[in-house]
Amino acid sequence: MVLFVEAPPQNPPKTHLINSLTLHNIHQEQQPHQESSLVIMSNNINPTAQIEEVDQKAKPTNRYTLLLMISYLCLFVGSVSSSLLSKFYFIHKGSSRWVSTWVQSAGFPLLLFPIYLPYYLFKCTDRRPFDRFTLRILILSILIGLMLGINNLLFSWGNSYLPVSTSSLLLSSQLVFNLILSVIIVKQRITFQNLNCVILLTLSSVLLALSSSHDRPQGLTPTKYFIGFFSTIGAGLLFALYLPVMERIYRNVQCYEMVMEMQLVMEIAATALATVGMATDGGFREMKRESMSEFDKGGKWYWITVIGNLVTWQMCFMGTAGMVFLTSSLTGGICMTALLGMNVVGGVLVYGDEFGGGKLVSTLLCGWGFCSYVYGMYLKMKDQKQLHQESENKNLVMEMVHVVAPNSTV
Repeated sequence: MVLFVEAPPQNPPKTHLINSLTLHNIHQEQQPHQESSLVIMSNNINPTAQIEEVDQKAKPTNRYTLLLMISYLCLFVGSVSSSLLSKFYFIHKGSSRWVSTWVQSAGFPLLLFPIYLPYYLFKCTDRRPFDRFTLRILILSILIGLMLGINNLLFSWGNSYLPVSTSSLLLSSQLVFNLILSVIIVKQRITFQNLNCVILLTLSSVLLALSSSHDRPQGLTPTKYFIGFFSTIGAGLLFALYLPVMERIYRNVQCYEMVMEMQLVMEIAATALATVGMATDGGFREMKRESMSEFDKGGKWYWITVIGNLVTWQMCFMGTAGMVFLTSSLTGGICMTALLGMNVVGGVLVYGDEFGGGKLVSTLLCGWGFCSYVYGMYLKMKDQKQLHQESENKNLVMEMVHVVAPNSTV
């Protein structure tokens, strides 16, 4: 017997009831098939919500692309500029390790702009600043900020004692540490793409160090050399740990604004640690003495250099946090290592540093490795966008099947 069931066109709300009756009849005659269909529908609906949640950071929307471009621009400008300003500070008789440590985090008030402007000025978000900023996130931010403060101190000590060549060589090792720790902490997959990039950038940094071997400072004693050596290694290890730890935490972070809020708390904690060190070890007296008598460009240029360092270091850390949040810790580490080559080019253009064949090959290797990685990221984002579109189309068809009431036949 064939039963025809048709929804009355004048009363659309009954459509769902008639569909339910039709499905009930089918269920009585073909119960195993209906159970299988229900399971399939359930498996198609639930992952959609998970895809939507992940795609807030993963899918290449216009906002995602804009934030990614801003983050890398901040990282690029901040890294190159802070490197040039730090060299300007030491070239003109600046010598305080505490000042060099303090300026890396003391510019934290600048982070208030990306935290408050999106809500109060641009009106591009409905979330109020520090909304859902839990006690757990606050404690984690403080602890990581203290670790970042120690990293800043070790980095400053290493720079003050080691020649540029040795420092570049040791800092390049952080990318290898980053890859290993990313595999352990965030289960980063090792692919030909990221492994190739890590090898090329590491070789580029090693070649850069070897071509700059004549940059050894005068009067470097063995004791100072070993202090600088282990300080730089410690800084590289801590920063290589910092990146995947932040990626792990960012998986539970809801938006880019909350990333900046965490960064603000971390920088405050790092600044507090550096301020205590400066107060107990005479760092503020050193700053005053340098500005008044030791800095050979005069007090005006001394404070311009300090303020410039405050701004550029915040841009660098803000860009790093954005890159880790939007991509991965390994991508952030790769971008920072690739900028070592750009620092060399900046030194040549601004200070007239020698640019021999070794530095040229190093820069080319750096560009090759970085561009190949960026192209791989582009292909990955393209595939994600296509998969997301296919998923949306499939679920749209499922919704039409269950909402629209065509003529049903049993």
